[in-house]
Amino acid sequence: MPHSAAYRPTPAELAAAQGRTIPDVLAPNLRVLFCGINPGLWSGATGHHFARPGNRFWPALFRSGFTPRLFRPDEQEELLALGLGITNVAARTTAKANELTSQELRDGGRALTERVRENHPRILAVLGLGAYRTAFGRPKTTVGPQSETVGSTRIWVLPNPSGLNAHYTLDALAVEFRKLREAAEFE
Repeated sequence: MPHSAAYRPTPAELAAAQGRTIPDVLAPNLRVLFCGINPGLWSGATGHHFARPGNRFWPALFRSGFTPRLFRPDEQEELLALGLGITNVAARTTAKANELTSQELRDGGRALTERVRENHPRILAVLGLGAYRTAFGRPKTTVGPQSETVGSTRIWVLPNPSGLNAHYTLDALAVEFRKLREAAEFE
């Protein structure tokens, strides 16, 4: 059940969130469908994507110009009015993405492909290089636009915005998100 912005799950609620799923923020014909690796425990406990304090998805979205202000995870449905949505490669909530098996990521990649075919976003933005490589069998993929598509949907790979991703600062993430936003404006 979704909670307000001030809600902080208890340790017991976080533990109970293991293995849950949360609904996509999805509609047909979006400009960009952002795709996380899988929900974390905070997301499973709150029902909101990228909910863990320290996750840089929402600040990167704002700093890149995708949103007119810094949205909170509990405002995720407001993205739809901006032509943006959120889904995940794998639906199962875990404490860390590395708890997923390669098979779960490959199965998730197939399910994601079907969601994209059904909903026709202009761009699918996968947030996590390693997850994309595994889910789609593209071991040499780099961050940025990809040559392959899903039907008419272009694919773009972004760094994982988790606070655990030390390879990218918030400023560096915002730069990569901005490149995507600028490309999406010309779609």
